Amino acid sequence: MTESRRVTIIGGGLAGCEAAWQLATRGCKVRLIDMKPHRFSPAHHSENLAELVCSNSLRSNDPTSAVGLLKEEMRRCNSLIIAQAHATEVPAGKALAVDREKFASAISALLADNPLIEIVREEVLAIPPPSEDPTIIATGPLTSEPLAQSLATLTGKERLAFYDAIAPIVYADSLNMDVVYCKSRYNDGPGDYLNCPMDRESYQRFISELADGQYMPLKDFEDAKYFEGCLPVEVIRSRGDETLRFGPMKPVGLADPKTARVPYAVVQLRKENREGSTYNMVGFQTKLTYPEQKRIFRLIPGMEKAEFARLGSIHRNTFVLSPELLQPTLQFIDRPDLFLAGQLSGVEGYVESAAMGLLAGINAARIVTGRAPVIPPPETALGSLVNHLTRSDPKKFQPSNVNFGLFPACQQKVNKKIRGLERSQLALARLEEWQKSEDI
Repeated sequence: MTESRRVTIIGGGLAGCEAAWQLATRGCKVRLIDMKPHRFSPAHHSENLAELVCSNSLRSNDPTSAVGLLKEEMRRCNSLIIAQAHATEVPAGKALAVDREKFASAISALLADNPLIEIVREEVLAIPPPSEDPTIIATGPLTSEPLAQSLATLTGKERLAFYDAIAPIVYADSLNMDVVYCKSRYNDGPGDYLNCPMDRESYQRFISELADGQYMPLKDFEDAKYFEGCLPVEVIRSRGDETLRFGPMKPVGLADPKTARVPYAVVQLRKENREGSTYNMVGFQTKLTYPEQKRIFRLIPGMEKAEFARLGSIHRNTFVLSPELLQPTLQFIDRPDLFLAGQLSGVEGYVESAAMGLLAGINAARIVTGRAPVIPPPETALGSLVNHLTRSDPKKFQPSNVNFGLFPACQQKVNKKIRGLERSQLALARLEEWQKSEDI
């Protein structure tokens, strides 16, 4: 590596920050460019890097789950995102949830203090021309229109768009704690969730108002394509009167400690910060208008006087048709100097986005140090995501969270819990072999 060589990263979200960290820890110079605060996307509000705009949860920490396994693989690869998530975590049962302000502030400070990382605050309007120095595009699903148009021109493919909604956040002191109770499902953990119980009558009234509520209209040119793992609550309700009771409002395992009765339905709230001053409405992504959100969500028992720190919203998410465009190293097939990372590549979720940033950072570092880029083993969670991006049928390609369905098929049929354990053990063994053989 010559002294003048430097990797450019466009986008300061989870993927871009993780890529910058992986490069810097390998002694590589980095120029990290982010358009905030000069311009904000419709969902961003903070000047910090690594801002979380939806839930504050990074999902399960159980290594026998697919996302828990992915976290463990990332820990073993010195992930900045996972380390700082643990440093700023808030109670959430078996899930890893963070204080979003402390999380973003800590990552921003660590990157700003690193002498190998230059942070530039400006908007990039076009994909840079080919160069011997790699560039990582990690601008996320809310990539600005000029850069998205440039990316579409580069790929020669029509870019795809779908819609994602974010859930409201309520102030804890506005909740009626005579009604709301603290409990984790099946008593799993110390009771990190607040629960708003509903009887049949209150549930029927709620779903009726939800069905008749007023929603933010789509623009004439917009075609709503929702990600199934993050459906707006009203879309779930539109699929039947009972769908919410078998989804985000499932009451199973949540008996009220005061009465020992299982409610007809439950709305769960999860801590947004360590102080417990704000709570996220779990699974309540929505495109209701702001006045309707206040009116309808205050029908929920215990939330009659709820005050909202943030209301839900809807925004466009953009991603590319990766199976036709990317190598398994996350380099473009026709532009090996150019990497794609994060949700823009076609993964879904905070952890998955950061994982793609991790791999892009590792491979960009290898290129500037004169080594060949690497591909993670398919038996690993990291490798399964890469396979999804590069080996899926382009005609059926959709963004995906990590899940065991993306992994190579099991040789033998075993029960679900044992299968998760076996997959985890195999994945971590393969990861260790890969790290040793490739000097990662």
